[in-house]
Amino acid sequence: MASMTKAISASEPAAASPAGSSPRPRITSIDAVRGLVMFTMIFVNDLAGAPSQLVPDWMVHFSDRHPEGVSGMTFVDLVFPGFLFIVGMSIPFALGSRLARGEARWKTIGHILIRTLSLLMLGILMVNESPNAKAMGWSATWWTGLMYLSAILAFCEFSLPARPAADTTKSRRLHWLSLLLRGLGLATLVWLALAFRGKHGQRIITLQPFSIHHDWYGILGLIGWAYLVGSLVYLLFRGHRTALLGCGALLFCFYPADKNGVFDQVWLSHYVDFGGTLGSQAAITVAGVLLAAILLDAKLTVADRVRFTGWFIAGCAAAAVLTHGLYGISKNEATPAWCLWSCAVTATLWLIFYLLGDVRRITPLSKPFALAGQNVLLAYLISEGMESFLNLLHLGDWYDHLAESSLAAACARSAGCGIAILALTAGLNRLGFRLKL
Repeated sequence: MASMTKAISASEPAAASPAGSSPRPRITSIDAVRGLVMFTMIFVNDLAGAPSQLVPDWMVHFSDRHPEGVSGMTFVDLVFPGFLFIVGMSIPFALGSRLARGEARWKTIGHILIRTLSLLMLGILMVNESPNAKAMGWSATWWTGLMYLSAILAFCEFSLPARPAADTTKSRRLHWLSLLLRGLGLATLVWLALAFRGKHGQRIITLQPFSIHHDWYGILGLIGWAYLVGSLVYLLFRGHRTALLGCGALLFCFYPADKNGVFDQVWLSHYVDFGGTLGSQAAITVAGVLLAAILLDAKLTVADRVRFTGWFIAGCAAAAVLTHGLYGISKNEATPAWCLWSCAVTATLWLIFYLLGDVRRITPLSKPFALAGQNVLLAYLISEGMESFLNLLHLGDWYDHLAESSLAAACARSAGCGIAILALTAGLNRLGFRLKL
């Protein structure tokens, strides 16, 4: 995801650099929001492992402490849609740079499909991370640990921080090393998928007849579907803000349409939820594309962008209030009101970082988050696989004990976990190791 942003400066929001020109600097505000969202995701996921009696209701998902059908949300419920939104803000720069280089449209669409399938594959593997050791005949912890390690290898890329002509040979060797590790990681993922046995003996992949078992697509899979919709919308309309706004509104309409059975006879509805996944969640990503479009318009001043973002936030908040009575606020159901509040909050965070990092250049406040937001797929996989890694090192009980005494201890552990993982991935990024879908 970090690789999705080919940034430009805020004072000169021109289109992506044409082929042969020097790369433009990254957009600090997009990276900073991504880094903040990633830190919060690691923090709340780690905090969920603390004793439940220590953690107050407002620090967990609203649905975890309230019965089904009760409407509401906490800041934890903003993390996932925040990531969907920032994925959308990254799309115009990533795809725009490809189009600016003159890449054929079919190659760009192929890139989008490969990235989507990669996210779906990782998501499906991650939701099946509790294999039956007895049915497989070997350790479930080893299966899970290998799965996360192989996922990291399957999408790794080595590069030199700087590439002077004298380092051409070294760059070529690093390229071949990347390809070798990617092949090894991908082959191991396929083997792990075939070796998997679930609680009732089910497999992830069945060859005869061919099928892929999944209860849902996981966080990365849902991001993959939203990325697909957002990318196709961008290819159709580029930076036309009115068209993007119309597409976002149309996607929100998918939710009530799905509730009323409009998509019941559509073949794809047997495999993906039109109302939530392709509808309201994808609308969050398209909203991010819409907001990013103001950075691509060279005619807009900083005041114009601030004014547009202000109206964007107010419009999303007003729409959330108006749609609240229809379906309530629910992350699990991906209701329109939840999505619209998420868009308003994430856009507000972006505006703050835009003014601090891109306009005023107050780097001490924005740069740490921006650095943390440049290798987030690696950070996410490490954080999700950390329990297995610690158990393999026989450190799981020690880590659990750190959060057992008080809420302050649990928060300190989770904050330390987030800082350590993001510092590690930022350091690896500076050394030239990153993940690239």
